[in-house]
Amino acid sequence: MSSIPSQRGVYLPLEHPHRKADSLPVRRIQSFSPWKILDPGELWRYRDLLRIMALRDIKLRYKQTLLGVVWVILQPLAAALIFAVIFGEFAGLPSGDVPYILLSYTGLMGWNFFSDAVTRASNSLVGQPALVTKIYFPRVIMPMSSVLGVVVDFLVGLCVAFALMIVFQYSPSWRLLMLPFFSILILLVAVGVGAWISALGVYYRDFVYVIPFLLQVWFYATPVAYIGSLVPDRWLLLYSLNPMVAGVEGIRWAMLGETSLSLNIFILSAGVGMLMLIGGLVFFHRVEHSMADRI
Repeated sequence: MSSIPSQRGVYLPLEHPHRKADSLPVRRIQSFSPWKILDPGELWRYRDLLRIMALRDIKLRYKQTLLGVVWVILQPLAAALIFAVIFGEFAGLPSGDVPYILLSYTGLMGWNFFSDAVTRASNSLVGQPALVTKIYFPRVIMPMSSVLGVVVDFLVGLCVAFALMIVFQYSPSWRLLMLPFFSILILLVAVGVGAWISALGVYYRDFVYVIPFLLQVWFYATPVAYIGSLVPDRWLLLYSLNPMVAGVEGIRWAMLGETSLSLNIFILSAGVGMLMLIGGLVFFHRVEHSMADRI
């Protein structure tokens, strides 16, 4: 193989003269589009990295822990029991035809899925600056992998929910087939919010500290420990703008058949959630090219 001198005097190898042009690698250079949401082809090429990072987050979460998965069970179960005593017994809030602990636990199951996913995704970029600055890959994989890593906790909580249904002799119906749909809806909203917060956290570090306060306010605005029928009519429009209403009430309806979620409220809530997803991915893409310099 022959060679030619470069501008710096280093000899660069020439391609073989008889090598076919079709076998040469092709690099397509495209202009930057600020309104692009995702590149599915590029994301598919890095699917193994997404899987590895999600599995890594799961292993790190349970590594060198005393309780491990037991903590995932005890935390929402204890909270559901407290809600059942305070709101169900002391305050006398209605729970429909289901025990209050089942009502609150199914709500907590969906909310904890969203809350844990957003919390972990918000710190995914700032907490791993070496990955952002050293190598190239679609940066959106980092908040996505953090969200996917929480799926295991959700599945464990789902097993506990089925056990509680057996204890209280509550049989599921055909509505249970809709459970994956509402779970994926919460997952997509978490990806959108996580994309917003993780990207903003690179430029403004105090956004990471705002997350606990934001989630606390969001928790009380979501029908987790109460049913949506308690919301006054004058607040229904604002209530419907909460994207977590559709997911939490949907999971409750799929498992227990108890919900006050009307079709109009569901469409509006789910629509806001999809807008947050699209807006979060578009914003993430617009600032992705400068993240390595800012972090």
